[in-house]
Amino acid sequence: MKQHDIVVIGAGLTGLSTAFELQRLGRDVVVLEKQSRVGGQIQTFTENGFTFESGPNTGVVSYPEVTELFNSLGNACELEVARESSKRRMIWKGNSFHALPSGPLSAIGTPLFRWSDKFRILGEPWRKKGTDPNESVGSLAQRRLGKSFYEYAVDPFVSGIYAGDPMKLTTKYALPKLYNLEANYGSFIRGSIAKAKQPKTERDKLATKKVFSVTGGLERMTEALAQGLEIITGATDIQVQPLEKGKWSVTYGNEEIRCNQVITTVGAYALPQLLPFIEEEEMKKMSGLFYAPIIQVSLGVKDAHGLDIPAFGGLVPSKEGKRVLGILFPSSCFQNRAPEGGALYSYFIGGARHTDYLQKTDDEIREIALEAFHSMLKYPAGMEPDLLRIFRHTHAIPQYWSDSGVRFQTIEKLQQQYPGLILAGNMRDGIGMGHRIHQGLSIAHSI
Repeated sequence: MKQHDIVVIGAGLTGLSTAFELQRLGRDVVVLEKQSRVGGQIQTFTENGFTFESGPNTGVVSYPEVTELFNSLGNACELEVARESSKRRMIWKGNSFHALPSGPLSAIGTPLFRWSDKFRILGEPWRKKGTDPNESVGSLAQRRLGKSFYEYAVDPFVSGIYAGDPMKLTTKYALPKLYNLEANYGSFIRGSIAKAKQPKTERDKLATKKVFSVTGGLERMTEALAQGLEIITGATDIQVQPLEKGKWSVTYGNEEIRCNQVITTVGAYALPQLLPFIEEEEMKKMSGLFYAPIIQVSLGVKDAHGLDIPAFGGLVPSKEGKRVLGILFPSSCFQNRAPEGGALYSYFIGGARHTDYLQKTDDEIREIALEAFHSMLKYPAGMEPDLLRIFRHTHAIPQYWSDSGVRFQTIEKLQQQYPGLILAGNMRDGIGMGHRIHQGLSIAHSI
């Protein structure tokens, strides 16, 4: 039997960030991971001159903790901020991509929104606040901005970020900053202006809101976090049990660790087996969280024939009836992702509204990718890509629906009931890489 102060379960970004910061603060910590590798859904591949991700492609420097973590990693990992062109976001309409407006003039001329909604938005600051605390993102967008803004801005954004249904995602939980603009200021526009005027500390300024990756791919970040940590991979059948006097027993295989604190960072679906001491009814309030499945296709060409678009990527409104949710342009955002003169694309297929796509064969997925390659990216008919890799994620992105409030309350209740137990991971506090790092470092400092 081993003894440790803290056990972190799960070596994804949350678990590694938490353990890295705990060790940096001088705590005795060990990480258990059931897979044979660390990093969770973050994994980088280099093949045939292309560097591509099988999971998340980018993060946002949305919290000071992101900058602070990279500062702590030093030379072991280099933050790479996306090129200025990545600020350009494309939306598919009709038979081509159109740039999402970035200012008043482009908003007037864009074909994405109806003229009636362009004029209607002028009245947004004086529109009445909503009364439903569980209002969906889609309902809120249509009420405040108009139907065409919902269809060609909010809907593709939600599909691209959450792979979700905007009429099911609850604004208060999925996009709390947006919800608070209306709740606190009565308007998105007035709230944004007021927030921009608020003074910022030097630490606040570390949250630059810029899109980031890592030089050489995101796996370099998880590798750097793992260096120097005690990590046990291939730890099967992990179970946690409370002991007397606030102590904990964590078993895996034929091994046992006694500790003072346990931090779980696994998906909600894995909790029933991990925490068998929790009552079934309480567990269901957490483990019932739905995760949207995603199929990601990495597609590359060594010669882009000048067709690569200088933009972050293109999102596809559900109204357009396409079989892809969106296409990211990693080689337009970051260096050395494709050979000189070439291009790398990341397709996202499936999501919450098309869970059946996960059952499609590789040949069917390849056909979808190639059709979009020719019809959407405008590559010549008959041209074949030099790279095409398919990655399937059964539990990709948690959906923060109206039941999220009950889940958050249950997590808080169980943590109070069982001192020393912390229930973390993407079932709370947001889904992005910035959220994961923020949560991990916040937990480390809280204990």
